[in-house]
Amino acid sequence: MANKRDFLSNQNDGFFKDVVFRLKLIWRLMMDKRVNVLLKLLPIGALVYLISPFDLLPGIALPVIGALDDAAVLWLGATLFVTLCPEEIVKEHTNALQKIIPAQWREAAEEDNDKALQDGSDKDSRNEN
Repeated sequence: MANKRDFLSNQNDGFFKDVVFRLKLIWRLMMDKRVNVLLKLLPIGALVYLISPFDLLPGIALPVIGALDDAAVLWLGATLFVTLCPEEIVKEHTNALQKIIPAQWREAAEEDNDKALQDGSDKDSRNEN
């Protein structure tokens, strides 16, 4: 039977990888000049709210809920920012972070296959004889 610690660490690795990926994506979008400056105020505003002394639900009066509202504002700011950015720019940065080269699949024509065989793909079989 699998060890509980191994199972939990695998789940946590995925969570932390997702968080790091999201932070890298947000950073790349913040540095991209094609993204509207007003949109860039969303994550900045969320960070300012996190460090500001003003708090909607103070942590002293409601310790658990006070921390949750800070996390909710950060999450909301980050999610809205990525959602409202132009889709093609987000996809471009996501592909770059995942090292994906966008391409389209196409079937090779019969004559292309025959030409490839004549050009040298068949050389290996001739050397074996």
